[in-house]
Amino acid sequence: MSLDRLSLNQKTTNSLGLPEAIELCVRQGLSSIGVWREPLAEVGAERARQLLDDAGLRVSSLCRGGFLTTDDASARSEALDDNRSAIVEAATIGAPTLVMVVGGLLAGSTDLIGARQRMADGIAELAPFAADHGVVLGLEPMHPIFTADRGVLSTLEQALDLAEQFPVDQVGVVVDTYHVWWDPQVATQIARAADRIVSYQVCDWVVPLAADTLLSRGMMGDGSIDFGSLTAMVEAAGYSGDIEVEIFNADVWATDPEEVVDTMKRRYSELVQGRVPDARRH
Repeated sequence: MSLDRLSLNQKTTNSLGLPEAIELCVRQGLSSIGVWREPLAEVGAERARQLLDDAGLRVSSLCRGGFLTTDDASARSEALDDNRSAIVEAATIGAPTLVMVVGGLLAGSTDLIGARQRMADGIAELAPFAADHGVVLGLEPMHPIFTADRGVLSTLEQALDLAEQFPVDQVGVVVDTYHVWWDPQVATQIARAADRIVSYQVCDWVVPLAADTLLSRGMMGDGSIDFGSLTAMVEAAGYSGDIEVEIFNADVWATDPEEVVDTMKRRYSELVQGRVPDARRH
């Protein structure tokens, strides 16, 4: 089973800096990596690009932009400037998409409608700048448990309703199995997404949820998600790009990164690519 499309998102091996993560990918025979901004900042985008080029690695995405829901003028200006910096970083390291975690409610606020409008306005302001740099903003709908603090886009349908207001070279959507697997409309919306899918991320939904729900992501095969069906839907929609494994889990982070990637490759082959059913069933 080919691993050509398998990408290691840096969060899966959270203890490693970017140079170490690049070296791990090379040792493990991977050809793509999903980069996070914090470890990127430690080495700088120009140096990172050189390291990536020397290693022969593609960058599947840069995480993350977003957090555009503030109603404070100064904070909003800072958020937009930070997103522009992220877009430039993505372009510098060759990331085709900047993953957008759009932001949640303001502390003490219940104004979900207002938060969504401010977020949409922010995307509208950033989209042309992103396109000018050859970067697509990837809207990531997040499971509803994260609506209050991280993502006021809760479904793929909502993300597409917004993305379709822009050209395809400006705004697309991220299909993350952790966030969409539960949605009864997921097959319809993935088919609708077609040329809007800019990233496909995989990890499992593990119960019971961790005390910090952000850390409840699991290795594929450890939870409740049917990866074969979701992968078939995504591929039937025309997506042929990299498939990122992105896991937030304290136990995974405490495990030796070589062992984590060994397991990741095996589970990817067996569950994500190895048991893809006929997409026409969906």
